[in-house]
Amino acid sequence: MQVVLLGPPGVGKGTQGRRLASDRGWALISTGDMLRDAIARGTPLGGQARQLIDQGLLVPDAVMIGLVRERTLESDARKGFVLDGFPRTVPQADALDAFLGERGKPLDVVVALTAPDEELVRRLSARWECPVCRRVYNAISAPSRDGCHCDDHPTTALRQREDDTVETVKRRLGVYREQTAPLADYYRVRGRLKEVGGTGALDEVYGALVAAVAR
Repeated sequence: MQVVLLGPPGVGKGTQGRRLASDRGWALISTGDMLRDAIARGTPLGGQARQLIDQGLLVPDAVMIGLVRERTLESDARKGFVLDGFPRTVPQADALDAFLGERGKPLDVVVALTAPDEELVRRLSARWECPVCRRVYNAISAPSRDGCHCDDHPTTALRQREDDTVETVKRRLGVYREQTAPLADYYRVRGRLKEVGGTGALDEVYGALVAAVAR
């Protein structure tokens, strides 16, 4: 099965997508993780992406389409996959439909997670990361044991990613509303969109997600 998760930054796509993929034995394809890996390795794409991400902007369509096209061909994605962070624009959605259609394996369902902007700003500005293993914590909902250091690397202080500051978060939400939110209408008119509220308890949201995928 091939699933797309839509929703603004901070709505929980990564958390819920990882759980869904793990439970079903599907690949989790996170464009955010792919880009952060390129940034950490200092590749040309990583350098370009870092400048854009730090400003709360999106990476160009052509780059993301190429990355996802290649990633969906890998062996772990043959049984199924969950896409988190792609597509983000209508041209990306067109490209996804095109290359999946060429393989005879069209997209099955798109689930949009929703939450108010004020909740998203609160969540994202409380997010901290271990610079060694990149494990993510949230000072509000999922802090580390001492609130300052990584549980897996006790001497490593957590840090906030530049794209999680309040100012950048608000910019990211503005970009989302302008460029990514129209995807809901794109998939709605094609009969593929299911909407799930992302503000409940994690297990409640996950249950609603599973039900939406099953339908």
